[in-house]
Amino acid sequence: MPGQSQEISRRMRGFERASGLMQSSVRKVGESRGFAVSRVVTYWAEIVGADIAGMARPVKVSYGQGGLGATLTLLTTGANAPVLAMQTEVIKERVNACYGYAAISRVRIAQTAPEGFEAGRPDFGPPPPPKPKPAPTPEARAAAAEAAAPVSDPGLRRALELLGENVLSRSKEN
Repeated sequence: MPGQSQEISRRMRGFERASGLMQSSVRKVGESRGFAVSRVVTYWAEIVGADIAGMARPVKVSYGQGGLGATLTLLTTGANAPVLAMQTEVIKERVNACYGYAAISRVRIAQTAPEGFEAGRPDFGPPPPPKPKPAPTPEARAAAAEAAAPVSDPGLRRALELLGENVLSRSKEN
């Protein structure tokens, strides 16, 4: 059987990525609808231009029940949504020009957090500089030294004095 030998040879190659196994099936379904959806995602900045690509990201292409005309869903921040809404016709024209026909009939805009697209990622940049501590007043220093005076170890006594100065100067600040 021709199909069976092909399956056996496929299994004999060892482990494969799931994306590699599904790629031809996904491409076939997308092309049957007239889309290469990955093209929109991959070449987004070239299709719509750097100004729109900086404000929005394509998330999904969904198809209508009749199969005619698709809806392109874009993700943007709340502040950019009104600006992007005014440019939906331009976006449709540019994406449809990429496909060569009126593939996209609607553009839907979804808003995300004001922090932007990278909201869930940790920031690996340098930490913000600490706020300058207020200098302890002479009264706070004297009170801290008096409270730490019974301690015999000089290192521990100095640490307790600094702690007392910080606590007393913050309580006066608040």
